[in-house]
Order: sequence, then C-alpha cells, then structure tokens
Amino acid sequence: MSDILRRDRVFDFMVAREVEDLDLSHGTVLYMEDVSVSFDGFKAINGLNFYVDTGELRCVIGPNGAGKTTMMDIITGKTRPDTGSCWFGQRLNLLQMDEPEIAQAGIGRKFQKPTVFEHHSVFENLELAMAGPKTVWSTLTARLTPEEKGQIEEVLEVIGLQDESGRRAGSLSHGQKQWLEIGMLLMQDPLLLLVDEPAAGMTHQEMDRTVALLKSLAGKHSVVVVEHDMDFVRSLESRVTVLHQGGVLAEGSMDQVQNDPRVIEVYLGGADAEG
Repeated sequence: MSDILRRDRVFDFMVAREVEDLDLSHGTVLYMEDVSVSFDGFKAINGLNFYVDTGELRCVIGPNGAGKTTMMDIITGKTRPDTGSCWFGQRLNLLQMDEPEIAQAGIGRKFQKPTVFEHHSVFENLELAMAGPKTVWSTLTARLTPEEKGQIEEVLEVIGLQDESGRRAGSLSHGQKQWLEIGMLLMQDPLLLLVDEPAAGMTHQEMDRTVALLKSLAGKHSVVVVEHDMDFVRSLESRVTVLHQGGVLAEGSMDQVQNDPRVIEVYLGGADAEG
C-alpha cells in the first residue's frame, strides 16, 4: 500500500478544471512562442515556436538532444524557460502556473514507462484517477455514483480493457499497462494529452491497437505524441513536427518531412537516427 500513499498527494491535485477559464475561440489549444531555455550553457530549447490546434493529433520527432522532453517539461510546468511565452488557450499563462495547477487546468502527460497501481484492479486504477478532490482511502471506501461508474465503463471501452476490469494491473502486458495509464489520464477529461513514446516495447499488434486508440482520442482531445518509431508515426497519419537543436526544423505530413533534405541530413537519413 505504500506506493498508493505516495501518490495520494498527486491525485489530490488532479481535480476538475474550470473550462470557462479557457478561450479556444481561435481554434488553438497550445501556444509556445520564442521559447528558449539553457542548462549549464547548453540551449536545450532555442527560439521554439509550437502551436497545437484544438482536437488535433500531432507527432513530434527528432534526434536525441532535439528538445522533445524539455518542451513537454515546459508545457507541464516542470521546467521554466529563460525567455518566451506559453499559453493554454487564450487566457491561461502556463508560465505563471505550477505543475498541479496545469494538470488541473486540463493538461495530462503520460511518460514512456507506465506507472499504475499494480496491486489494484484495472477498474480501481481508473476509479483512483477520477477527477475530483479525493484521497486514496476515501475513494476506495466511497460508493460510486451511477454517473461515475458510467464514466469508468466508458473509459474502459475506449482503452479496450472492458474484459480486464477486474484483473490486477500488475499482471497486464506492457501494452495494456500503457492503455490503462492513458485511461487514467482520460478520467481527468484533459483537453491536451502529452504522450511520450507509447510504442516503446510494444508488440506489432499492441502498436496497431495503440494507433487506433490515439486516433480515436483526437477531436475530443488534442494529443501530442513524441515517438521514435517512424512506422508508428506514419500509421497515425497526423501532422508531424521535427525538432532539431531546440527548434522546429520542419513541419508537415510524414511524407513531406521525410523528403525534406534538412530532415534527411540531421535525422531520418543519419546512421544513428534513433534519437
């Protein structure tokens, strides 16, 4: 139970956002303009301009050191840039908010390694992640309302784990754990999801199901996927942003960026293109 208690504080912060605080009238959910940040003299992000439309599915690729992780750290409040601006909708200045406030506002992040409550069932994991000012113990002892139960069942269907709802999360396959963690984010009903390398360690069948899942989320949510597997990125059929040396090198369809001479030189055509 100790792992549950350690995460209690995190879920206390993840409460329903006030949607009226956002202004999405321009159709853009995320603005990053002229953002730069240095670590010990190294510019991890260098004059970055990055925009995500409401309901868009976007892929971000680039070699190691391109700034992908740092970009997501800035969006979620883990890292503060030296210069630039970062807005969620038209009204929320992310640079004036801390990590819990940003999560509460409607930005969810899934890291490469799934982190679920392994000793609890799939259903209980989703229940624990449900939006609202709840502690772990109050959640486990409270009775679900029909609406809350319906929300969990809806998310189970979205992530394809209806038949696994009573199964202990620790016994799931790697891919199933990834889907469960995405489901835990969906319980917060985020407007923007940041998904880090979802295809890593998956079988081909799991990758296909993950592609279908991420595509299904676009529209209701904006989804930014950072990924290295080019076949996976191509399957998503989304707009692709290529980062290099902390800035945007190219942007467009997979075919467009893959045939861009600059991209071929620094990434896709390189000998160590895994990045």
